[in-house]
Amino acid sequence: MTANDAMDIGRDAIIVSLKLGGPIMLLALAVGLVISLFQALTQIQEMTLTYVPKIVAIMLALLVLLPFMLTTLQNFTDRLFDRVISG
Repeated sequence: MTANDAMDIGRDAIIVSLKLGGPIMLLALAVGLVISLFQALTQIQEMTLTYVPKIVAIMLALLVLLPFMLTTLQNFTDRLFDRVISG
């Protein structure tokens, strides 16, 4: 394995981790922003109001995005194993 191979594997790993975590993180950010705006407009400062909707939204997003995430991870693993076998 050369340094270029290691760099390619590292770059692919970073891209896959961004594909897997990015949508969930962006959703959590959007839900948090909406809840913060709602709290600022209504002056409601309940702590559970910030956590419960985020958890529910993230769990629903995971259920919806799980096939995409599994396919992405499976393709990365296949590429990695092909690289190991050929190299």
